[in-house]
Amino acid sequence: MLFDDRRQAARRALAGALLGLAAHALLGRLAGDFPIAGPAQFTGYGFLDCGFPDALEGWGIALSFALFALLGAETGVATLPFAGEGRALVLRTLTHFALTAATMALWAGLTFDPAGAALLVFLLAVVYVLVWLGRWVGWYVELSAIRERLGLSPAPSPLRWREALPYVPFAALLCLLLPLVLRLCDGGYVPVLSGLLYPYILLPVGAFCSGLSLGRRRGFCPLYPAACVLGILVFIPLARLFSNMYDWPLVTIALVCSLAGNLAGSALRRVRKGGAGA
Repeated sequence: MLFDDRRQAARRALAGALLGLAAHALLGRLAGDFPIAGPAQFTGYGFLDCGFPDALEGWGIALSFALFALLGAETGVATLPFAGEGRALVLRTLTHFALTAATMALWAGLTFDPAGAALLVFLLAVVYVLVWLGRWVGWYVELSAIRERLGLSPAPSPLRWREALPYVPFAALLCLLLPLVLRLCDGGYVPVLSGLLYPYILLPVGAFCSGLSLGRRRGFCPLYPAACVLGILVFIPLARLFSNMYDWPLVTIALVCSLAGNLAGSALRRVRKGGAGA
């Protein structure tokens, strides 16, 4: 079993399955033209049928609903800790990811094609890595706080490189992997994801908030803004392999937002320490 508390896991799985069914119904609404008001009929409702032929369409619709319910259940139990620590945590996490990826790949492979299934599984892996990085940073911060209270905290490293190290993987995801994925997912003439959503919302908010978090916990760490800029500088030539967008403004955005967040967090840390000392 993935969880020690099976009853709690069953409740989360049931809630997730119901949300999965609701999400499937919403996708059907978006795929068709179901009238909110008017005749009580499903005219134009785009039922998702896993690509089954017309003679077996009913079975395809039922399978699509079942797979969404299963995916919702798997997402629901993901909100619980798999284990406290050690080998069990790693094995149960990998098992859960494999089951979730298999469900998603089966539905996407039937509904779209192998390329669509591979893309969705890749995005699932990115989400998993982000969640694990967040948890790892949280554990690292808790351990550092315990050491500081016990007087075991080491002296600050040069340029605080050791303090910034736990946040560097997040900078790589935010400034390198995420824009590459969004660029690959963009279609049509207007790159909404990588040309609008990423430079104006995801990058500035992510860079500022992560810099703020680092500054509040560890003080001013100038190498973190440098890591964000480095990620963008690696992204730009890679993106040129399959697009011709002008991405150089992203360098300024990454630098300014991460630096501003880190300075603001460092200032808040000094204020908090000053108040505690008083």
